[in-house]
Amino acid sequence: MMLPRANNDAYHGMPIAWRVLLALGVIDLVRGSIHLFTSDGGAGRIAGIDLAHGGDVIVMLFAVMGINQMLWGVLNLLVGLRYRAFVPLLLALRTIEQALAIWVLWLFKPLSVPAPGKFGVLLTFPILALTLWASLQARARTNP
Repeated sequence: MMLPRANNDAYHGMPIAWRVLLALGVIDLVRGSIHLFTSDGGAGRIAGIDLAHGGDVIVMLFAVMGINQMLWGVLNLLVGLRYRAFVPLLLALRTIEQALAIWVLWLFKPLSVPAPGKFGVLLTFPILALTLWASLQARARTNP
């Protein structure tokens, strides 16, 4: 078997943390599916990127990004449902990812179009940071 037995008893943080991880997993699966399966990957219709020059490359990059998002979504769901001991680690990685996305999208290589992802990271980062904090807080042992 590729996956070990589930052991959710090893998680001692607040239940809101793994629940947010589940929601993020669903969101990642939806976003990734849009980027992978729609004809323009959402680059034109959703992000407002001009696809007249190099559109095929942009759509391909969006599809690759979609695959990445879908894999994160599956991992988020697996951890949230079966391997909750990894909730803090996964939330730490996702929080770092969002912090770096803010740096890239707003400072290092600013996105010139008002794409939803550009503003989404500004919302997602503090939510993930608070959720990470919640995952590290000891709680009374009750059923989640």
